[in-house]
Amino acid sequence: MKGIFKIGIVSILLGTIFIGCGVATVYNVVQKPVTVKTATTDDQLFKAIKIAGLNLGWQVTKVKPGLAQAQLFLRTHMALVEIPYNSESFSINYKDSKNLDYDSEKGTIHKNYNGWIQNLRNAISLQMSALDM
Repeated sequence: MKGIFKIGIVSILLGTIFIGCGVATVYNVVQKPVTVKTATTDDQLFKAIKIAGLNLGWQVTKVKPGLAQAQLFLRTHMALVEIPYNSESFSINYKDSKNLDYDSEKGTIHKNYNGWIQNLRNAISLQMSALDM
């Protein structure tokens, strides 16, 4: 009987640990600095964001000057972000998702989301730095 009790306690503890492993705090990029020529136009900035996103499978659209929206579809998952930008910085903000276990009260989401956003941040930074040449 003691063995069954111990197995039950260990199972509960392991289950609790593994349940939390699939989620993480939502990562937003906040005003990531960029260096571009002062004469860089909004269209050039948007094009850099669009190329960066397309190379990673994101569908990028311009909402208005200084604001892009990007959507990623992977299998049954969808992530939607807003990307405010200017010649000094850009941000990437969570907007919506499907099948990513988003919890607005806890501010958590499937852990893979943050990796997608970090990859997008790096790609945008790279494309924008190319505008400085």
